[in-house]
Formats: sequence, structure tokens, C-alpha cells
Amino acid sequence: MSAPSASPGSLYIVATPIGNLGDMTIRGIEVLKSVSVVVAEDTRHSRTLMNHLGVTTPMIAYHEHNEARESPRLVRRMIEGESIALISDAGTPLLSDPGARLVAAALAADLRVIPIPGASALLSALVASGISAEQFTFLGFLPRKGGEREAMLRTILRSPFTTILYESPQRIAATLLDLVDAGCGDRAAALARELTKRFEEVRRGTIASLSETIGEGIKGEIVLVIAGATERAPTEIEARDTVSRMRSEGASSRDIIERLTGELGVPRNVAYKLAHSPPDSTPAG
Repeated sequence: MSAPSASPGSLYIVATPIGNLGDMTIRGIEVLKSVSVVVAEDTRHSRTLMNHLGVTTPMIAYHEHNEARESPRLVRRMIEGESIALISDAGTPLLSDPGARLVAAALAADLRVIPIPGASALLSALVASGISAEQFTFLGFLPRKGGEREAMLRTILRSPFTTILYESPQRIAATLLDLVDAGCGDRAAALARELTKRFEEVRRGTIASLSETIGEGIKGEIVLVIAGATERAPTEIEARDTVSRMRSEGASSRDIIERLTGELGVPRNVAYKLAHSPPDSTPAG
């Protein structure tokens, strides 16, 4: 093994276009041409972009199946003086894409990590949505099923901040229905697909209206932007209706209390009284 270089290399995090190849930055192209190797999620996919840009830098694959093995090797190369560029299939790396392990390893080795900004699907959708961009939360892809998915849906319901999700065309209809069932049906939302491409589209409305109009044949990767919850006290009717409905479904008192406090914001002591009171008892107050 050769002796370490006096000047270690750097790790560049390079954003690439999400559709329109004209969105590649001049700085990004210069970095891709200057580094020793480009680390790509899918080299076959990225080769099309490299050819278009006239970049001949060698490429190696880096994905969820080999990142544990490749990260130490890449760090060693940077310690020995080589600089490396990390790209994903599209957009800014690490956002629902591999790369976090490599960045952590580079930082642990006291190497420079340099961002090269550019295209981002989530930011593009957010600024075109018409929904507040002052404070937002990016959740990536929702868990597909089970308690983790339900917990995330409750988080969206309660969050006062704009929420941004990624979703596939095969699952968007089910996700919208789940959001409606979770109590987000009247929340303002925007569904963006095919961003920067020929058939770019942003649909705006409520979660419920988008759910009603979504088609089976929708195509393209999707970004869903959801407005934050509006602060307000639950009405007595809402609380009582929730208790009545849950009782008819066979829910336990504990489940009723969790729903009242978690989704409606009812104080726990009031929720306890409602959950344990007879059907015709006095209102919460």
C-alpha cells in the first residue's frame, strides 16, 4: 500500500437532474470531471448522464447492498489523496437514497465533505405547491404497512408544519386513502409528478379531492406536499362522536383515550372521563 498523500482528498455530494438534463450545474460538471472516481447508485443509469455531459471519469456502483463493504475502501482512497464524487440516480444524494454511511465514514476520518447543490424533487414540489414553505418536514417514503405506517400517519395529522412525502405511482392511491382515513382528508395538498419533464404536472386541492381524482394509470415518481394542521380546540360534538363511533366498533377505553388525546388534542383527564362514561353522560368540560 502506498504512503498516504500529504493532502487527503474530499468527498463531493453532487446533485444531478431529476429529469431535465439542462438542470445540471456547471460546477457539478467540473467536479465530476475532476475527481478520481464517481460513485453512483446505478452506473448503467448514470452513464447516460455522464455521456451527455462528456464526463469520462471512472464509475463504481454504491447502493444499499454493498455500501457497508465499499465505504471503508472509498474512505481509504480519499485518505491516500483521491477525491470522490457521490451521485444518486436523480436529484440530491442521501434524500431517500444511499450515501449516509459514506458521509459518516468520511467525517469520522476527518475528511472534507463538500455539497454541490442542484436539483431536488422535494424542493421543486414544495415551491410549486402553493403551500407554506416556511417550515416543513420531509418524511421520504412512508412505511408500507403495520404500526410504523399508522404512527407516521398520526404524525402527519398532528404536525403543524408542511409535510413532504415521496411515493410511487403504484401506491399513491392507497396512501391518499390512508391519509383520508387518518383524518387528513380536508388538509390542503399538492401532488407533483414528472417534475422538470415533458409531462410535468402539479395537482392541487385537498387530500380527499386528490384521492377521488387519482387514476389507476398515473405514471412518474410522485412528491406529495401536505399543509400543516391548524391549531384549534376540538368541539364537544367531535369528541363525543369519536367516542360513540369507536364504542360501536368495539374499541377499548384505552384506545378511545389514545385517539382523543392523540388526534383531537383532548386533555387526558377529559378523555378519561369520556372514555369511561355511559353513552348518555355529561359532555366534556
